[in-house]
Amino acid sequence: MRAALLVLALLAGPAAAQEITYSDDATATCLFEAEKLADKRACIGLSANLCMEAPGGYSTVGMGGCLDRELSYWDALLNENYRARMVQAKAADEDAAMYQPDLPKQAEALRDMQRAWITYRDAACAFERSQWGGGTGGGPATLMCLMQMTGEQALLLGATP
Repeated sequence: MRAALLVLALLAGPAAAQEITYSDDATATCLFEAEKLADKRACIGLSANLCMEAPGGYSTVGMGGCLDRELSYWDALLNENYRARMVQAKAADEDAAMYQPDLPKQAEALRDMQRAWITYRDAACAFERSQWGGGTGGGPATLMCLMQMTGEQALLLGATP
């Protein structure tokens, strides 16, 4: 009986999360219209907030679903911006190698920075979760932290050097 209840609970989670109304449009439009980095930072969380205000988004499971969907948006942008920045760094390293071979390598520094940032982000968001004492708000709080920090990093990596 206990196993059957566990299976039903696990199946209900994804089903409930699918009932949310989410769209990246608000965030994408905000980013398109924003000129300054500060204005772009204000775009982080827009789509998730609209989702949480819609039917199904106000429950703990709904909040988690909304936040997770926008986190995916920012994670994709972060990866896109990181790849572009890495291409620039490798090109700069190639140029510098001809004239100043002793300069620190930008590509290595970028990679090391990103790895350290991931460790920091994960630790910061684990701390955020710890403040909820095992309560149900811990999941959405963690996702909010991950979304916010990932969005910030995506914007920083996408900023013109």
